[in-house]
Amino acid sequence: MYFHTQQLINEIVPDQPDPFAANALQEGLGGQFGEMRTMMQYLFQSVNFRGPAVQYKDLIHAVAVEEISHVELIATTIARLLDGAPGYQPNGDGGVPGAGGGTPLQSILHTGNIHHFLVGAQGALPVDAAGNPWSGSYVYNSGNLVLDLLYNLMLEATGRTQKCRIYEMSDNKTLRVTVAYLIVRDEVHEKVFAKALESLGVDWGKTLPIPNFDATKYPEVKALYDTGIQNVQYTFRLDGSRAGEVFQGASPFNDGTTIRMMDRPEQGFAIPQAPERLEEFAPGLTPELMELAQAAAAMAAGGPRVSGSGVNLSGAAAGSAASAGAAPPRTAGGTEPLVRVEKDGQEIPLKGGEKIDLTADEPTARPTSASS
Repeated sequence: MYFHTQQLINEIVPDQPDPFAANALQEGLGGQFGEMRTMMQYLFQSVNFRGPAVQYKDLIHAVAVEEISHVELIATTIARLLDGAPGYQPNGDGGVPGAGGGTPLQSILHTGNIHHFLVGAQGALPVDAAGNPWSGSYVYNSGNLVLDLLYNLMLEATGRTQKCRIYEMSDNKTLRVTVAYLIVRDEVHEKVFAKALESLGVDWGKTLPIPNFDATKYPEVKALYDTGIQNVQYTFRLDGSRAGEVFQGASPFNDGTTIRMMDRPEQGFAIPQAPERLEEFAPGLTPELMELAQAAAAMAAGGPRVSGSGVNLSGAAAGSAASAGAAPPRTAGGTEPLVRVEKDGQEIPLKGGEKIDLTADEPTARPTSASS
């Protein structure tokens, strides 16, 4: 089973929206050597692992779980690069999409991937930079440990190479900070699989890393190197892991550094909340639906509980009310209350045409006015 913390594994630095940069970053998400591929490949390898050498299973699984957080990070970054792009201007003066009666999405006809706006409402998609959908056929899981480790090393090296290319395509800070982090973590994962193969008899000499260059020329990468995370792999396990039996000691890069395992990253970062985009009808909550959402939040925070169906708490017809239990019975004549509000053991029936103040200490029903 898996647990989730509502934090990103790395900070997303704000900059101007840039749909072309977002589209380039799609390769790192849904491309053949992107984060979705690494996540799925390592998950399947760990699930299908055979035999007693579970320290290698634990090592592959540790990287697999980290890749889930990378998918979250890169997809959120793409969304931030897209958000507000209908009003985007290269000089950064922005503007309100469709202000003055203009066509709010007209500029998108000339953007990198129209599906980011037509299908995704200014959000990431499971596709590569050319718009090709991610494919499960990318996943390599032979069942042979050495073959799988070799393939994983190739995958990380290719992914790192592509991310270095993406970094050099744009000076957008939102893109560069995320890509720099992934360049460093791909380097760690090269070390993970190289160390595992080294423990099985491979001598890497001066072959690694791939690409082999001074990555500190990227300022964001150098800042991460200064923290030491290029030599640390996380287990993301609550019940202990044997991965440290493999990933320890001298780096397989033969650069004089030492590698080690940790349970988890030392810190997480806030997930930015995407604003509403009326020109995309996203999230498309009318005032009545928003009232229901706020009512559900109030109940979750210890407020009154609403159960039942068929009545909108604002007085308009809706599909269902927020429910923490089963709907009460209704008679053929419709005389039974459609919604019940409960607080401190007290039930208040609510019939059609009534409205309730869920913020009051003691909920009270009142008739809905014509303007509600």
